[in-house]
Amino acid sequence: MNVAPLSRLNYKQALAWLYSLQRFGIKLGLENIRRLLDELGLENLRSARRHQNICSKVIHVAGTNGKGSVCAMIDSICRANGHRTGLFTSPHLVTFRERIRVNGKMISEDAVTGGLTTIRNLVADWDPHPTFFEVTTALALKHFAESKIDLVILETGLGGRLDATNAVQSNVSIITPIDFDHEEWLGNTLAEIAGEKAGIIKPGVPVVSAPQPPEAEKVIRSRAAEFSAPLQFVNECYNPSQGALRGQHQKQNAALAIAAMHTAKIHISERAIVNGLAATEWPARFQNWDERTIIDGAHNAGAARVLAQTWREVFDDQKATLVLAVLSDKDLRRICAAFAPIAESVLLPKIRSERAAAPEALGKVLSGMTPALPYSITSSIDDALALARAQPNPILITGSLHFAGEVLAHLRGEPAAFEECAQ
Repeated sequence: MNVAPLSRLNYKQALAWLYSLQRFGIKLGLENIRRLLDELGLENLRSARRHQNICSKVIHVAGTNGKGSVCAMIDSICRANGHRTGLFTSPHLVTFRERIRVNGKMISEDAVTGGLTTIRNLVADWDPHPTFFEVTTALALKHFAESKIDLVILETGLGGRLDATNAVQSNVSIITPIDFDHEEWLGNTLAEIAGEKAGIIKPGVPVVSAPQPPEAEKVIRSRAAEFSAPLQFVNECYNPSQGALRGQHQKQNAALAIAAMHTAKIHISERAIVNGLAATEWPARFQNWDERTIIDGAHNAGAARVLAQTWREVFDDQKATLVLAVLSDKDLRRICAAFAPIAESVLLPKIRSERAAAPEALGKVLSGMTPALPYSITSSIDDALALARAQPNPILITGSLHFAGEVLAHLRGEPAAFEECAQ
């Protein structure tokens, strides 16, 4: 980029600089983010004194599946009770600004531009240079500190123990269901993955966890005991009269969210819980686009199994025309196996993502199943949707949050995300 070292970036230049940091890849560790927070004057977020001039409560969420839904529920319930919130989630679907919200509103282009200009000039000569996710986390926390909020809700990007969000001292740690994903970073067993997720547990800070596989539960219990952190497993579901997010798993997520808020001593009324759950907006989570089209960003085998179960809850034995795109680093066979019982046929579009598995590779997996699933490769999302709509079955669009975002942008007639990112 031909930008003077201390010049103010415009929005497009700011995002171009941020996405250029993907060349540094994923570097798990807390040194850079701690240094960033200190130099941005946010060192209080790292200590129990964080309430001074920043916020009063921090909720930190890790896990494999359901993190974003739990964060969105907490945010909506707290706002329904009059609390001013800061919400940090990833990845985004259509626009980068989705990741950082204050009181339900996305960060403005001006705030993105000003924050990234400040951070770019601050870290210009750092070695090692901060990564995309470290800078994004710092941008979010800087925006929250400037926005006079009551509560920060942080979703981990990858893992937990060495995730940039783990530099912040929390009032409660939440662990959603743990399953296989990102094995190249987190380990090849559930115990190893749980060890990374449970790394958000801090001395004396209470932990609220969803039910876990035995291997993961053992690790969580051990970590909590080691750090004298009170631990609660939430096994029940919350059954609202009207919840915006569909599926039995979302009722469990709601119970987890409510338990965490009570544990953090955040005042919420029953009316706020009901209204907040009814108003929760979290796109691409069994989202009804129209009366026969569902969009869901299920991106690993565990999420695919949950999605298939939700499909059965809603559609009984009616099978789907499946529009599928999966990232190449995922377990293609296990994902396809999870979807097979609910799919009548599969459409495999070629999409923009360089990380997507080739439709031909997915087709090979589908044809090798017993029984084989009929599939067609299409040249674009538009062609896939046209073919799906010509068939009588309801339509399920899924396989990746990146893909879900591209489809949503296409359906809305909006430009797709500026770039994609790993976290």
